[in-house]
This record gives sequence, structure tokens and C-alpha cells, in this order.
Amino acid sequence: MQTKKQVNTSKKEKSSLVWGLAFGIVFGFLLQKGGATKYDVIIGQLLLTDFTVLKIMLSAVLTGMIGIYFMKTMRWVELHPKSGSAGKNIIGGLIFGIGFALLGYCPGTIAGAVGNGYLDAIVGGLAGILIGAGLFAALYPQLSKGVLNKGDFGDLTLPRLFKVNDWVVVIPVAVLIFTLLYWLERTGF
Repeated sequence: MQTKKQVNTSKKEKSSLVWGLAFGIVFGFLLQKGGATKYDVIIGQLLLTDFTVLKIMLSAVLTGMIGIYFMKTMRWVELHPKSGSAGKNIIGGLIFGIGFALLGYCPGTIAGAVGNGYLDAIVGGLAGILIGAGLFAALYPQLSKGVLNKGDFGDLTLPRLFKVNDWVVVIPVAVLIFTLLYWLERTGF
């Protein structure tokens, strides 16, 4: 027999999964509508001739950053950043970069391209994700004892680093991102 606390925790976990799925579907739809699931658009970004992907990502960062820190300020959410390290960033960047270079999709755009029925994303993308995740899982015990922990910086955030209120960092970064987005639109990128 489950306790009341276990039932509430289980309901909360299911609710989080449902919300995650809902937001994932909306995000995928918006990626598709923005053209970010098209191979030519992604290659254009890599060749610095089409900045559609950059604009979508910066818009998401701007919206998410303001939304998350607003909810934190209102005490609707608590943030629990994961600890990081130079090693984790390097290994993650290499895995991401190799996959991106080989196929021309990132994990988010693969999901959107699969939803569009693109064969290269279905075959190469899903296979790449499964192989990459499997290799990482298999190598994780060795990596976690060595390279992943090199340059550990814990759960540090910029506001904690500078010992300032969150908004002292969020507002200037938001202005910078908005200015960059405005400039990209005005110049036709």
C-alpha cells in the first residue's frame, strides 16, 4: 500500500512528464514552422548564410530566461542547476558537434524532421542518437572517473559567481540578445 506522500510524488512526476511532452510538441511544431527542421536551413546556419536557427534559439533563450527567472522571483519554481565541468562541456560538445557535422541536425531538429517524415532524420538521426547514447552509457563509468570531472565548477551560475541579484545579469543579457535579434532582422540575416 502506498502512502499519501508516495501517491502525491507519483502524480507530480506524471504531471511533469505530461507538461514536458506538451511543451516538446509545441517546441517541435515551432521549429518546423520556423524552418529549422530543413537540412538546407541548418547547413546555411553552419555556412553563416542563413541565421534562421540562431534567431530561433536566441528567441527561445530570451523567452526562457525571462520566464524562468520571473517564476523564480515569484517563488513558483526553485532552480537546481546541475554541476558542471570543463570536461563535461568538452565531451558533450564533441558528441553534439560530431553528430551535427555528420548529419546536419541537432537532437531537437532531428525530432522535428522525423515528425516531417524526412528519411535521413528517421534513419540516420535516430540511429545516431541511439548509437551515441549507447556509447556514452557504456563509456560513462570510465569517463566519470576521469575526464568528465576535469575543471569542475559545481552548480555555479553567473549571478552566484558575481554575487548579485539574478536580474542584474538577466536584464543586460536580455537586452544584448534582443539587440542582436533586432540587428539580425534589420540587416537581412
